[in-house]
Amino acid sequence: MPKFTSNDAEINYQTFGDSAKPALVFSNSLGTKFSMWQPQIDFFQKDFFVVCYDTRGHGHSSAPKGPYSLDALGLDVIHLLDHLNIQKASFCGISMGGLTGQWLAIHRPERFNRAIVCNTAAKIGQEQAWNERAALVRQQGLQPIAATAASRWFTEPFIQSQSAIVQSLSNDLGAGSPEGYASCCEALAKADLTTEISQIRVPLLVIAGTLDPVTTVADGQYLVNQIRSSALFEIEASHISNIEQAQIFTQTISEFLEQS
Repeated sequence: MPKFTSNDAEINYQTFGDSAKPALVFSNSLGTKFSMWQPQIDFFQKDFFVVCYDTRGHGHSSAPKGPYSLDALGLDVIHLLDHLNIQKASFCGISMGGLTGQWLAIHRPERFNRAIVCNTAAKIGQEQAWNERAALVRQQGLQPIAATAASRWFTEPFIQSQSAIVQSLSNDLGAGSPEGYASCCEALAKADLTTEISQIRVPLLVIAGTLDPVTTVADGQYLVNQIRSSALFEIEASHISNIEQAQIFTQTISEFLEQS
């Protein structure tokens, strides 16, 4: 798969569909890789030039020594667009990728037509907890985190009925880079856009899982209350809603992207 250099990281990416069509970028969550978007890749590559990438420290991207910053995560996307000669794109990010999307809409609005931010918040979690998790992962690796990830990502009925999907994602997390994961935890520890999101003018769809214990509907509602050109869609899912409710998720963002 192709890679390019963004500052101190080698970013793994893949494109799908016709480059003459409108570009749509997908950004993964903490501890996953871009294959998490497979249901959406399959659907959107007919009408869009779909661009997926592994966030630095994840998948087949390199994991330079951290800590990372939200600025760095956002600039990796801008450098990817530059690398592919894409002037404007739409963007869809989940969890950490949703925070990246907010940063992009604030700091590089001229590069985006529309943005979808899913299962996210202006600030995710607490700084101390993220730093403690980073320290734990550097000491013990990713297996302890991977062993309990499913309950943070999915509802119990989905875990029971779709065990192969859940196990595959958990395995991917366990096989990841401890340094990359920990460094992204440190980026999340410092990331706080609560005082900046009201600047966003890019049309924005916020998707919030009604059963998400990590980033709640209240977090999504806060974003919409602060951002003028935004709307909230509540989906009956936990944290990785694009997989748990793939059909509804895909249809919802498709309808949003079709709006002029």
